[in-house]
Amino acid sequence: MLTVVDKPIIQYVVDEALEAGIEHFVFVTGRNKHIIEDYFDIHFELEQTLRERSKQAEMTLLAGQLPKAGTVSFTRQQEPLGLGHAVWCAREIVGNEPFALLLPDMIMKSEGKGCMKGMIDLYAHSGGNIIAVEECAPDQAHKYGIVGVGEQIGEGFRITSMVEKPAKGTAPSNYFINGRYILQPEVFKILETQERGAGNEIQLTDGMLKLLKDQTFAGYHFRGTTYDCGAKDGFILANVAFALERADIRPTVEEGFKALLKSL
Repeated sequence: MLTVVDKPIIQYVVDEALEAGIEHFVFVTGRNKHIIEDYFDIHFELEQTLRERSKQAEMTLLAGQLPKAGTVSFTRQQEPLGLGHAVWCAREIVGNEPFALLLPDMIMKSEGKGCMKGMIDLYAHSGGNIIAVEECAPDQAHKYGIVGVGEQIGEGFRITSMVEKPAKGTAPSNYFINGRYILQPEVFKILETQERGAGNEIQLTDGMLKLLKDQTFAGYHFRGTTYDCGAKDGFILANVAFALERADIRPTVEEGFKALLKSL
């Protein structure tokens, strides 16, 4: 719920999904996260205040951020047992159909179509499971989940392997997983009996590795920038990048940064 410029991080992720054509949103939350549910609800007091003050532009913006009734579901992950477990908690709502998974602390910035829109375009071409990937410096591959690269498919390629934070010099490529997935429902059955892995948590990567034995995976090569807003530097850089993209505040922000850098 931290804001990047003037919008909560989670709103950027929802906007990316909406652009891609996603129609129903499932939020897996935990204890003391009710503020997320409240955010995606009608704010009667705020709307009344805006109406009384004739803030039509603000009212239009507020209405545009509100999902349609019945298109949002919430479920709880009672214990913090990892990403794989969080995904499994949504199984009854998702049902037996493919689903998109967007990690809400990762926001994407690109010149063209959004990351998830590109993934859905690739899915229409290849089917199976899709993972968004970006390139990193080869000597930094040990910091990420890395995929092996096979034949080219559209704006991506077949994934031949996956490894979480490989030892230096052993990575199969320099393509790292950036927090966006399209997965088939069979992954739920795998996660149901998945043993705990790294960090004593149920890891999604472990589940995907098992699914890779029976189903195809493709990597969508995202040619933009991902900001990890769960890290201090990523959150700061996201604010800078999105602020400089805004015509209404760029001049002031740009001049401020120039003055700040000059003073250091």
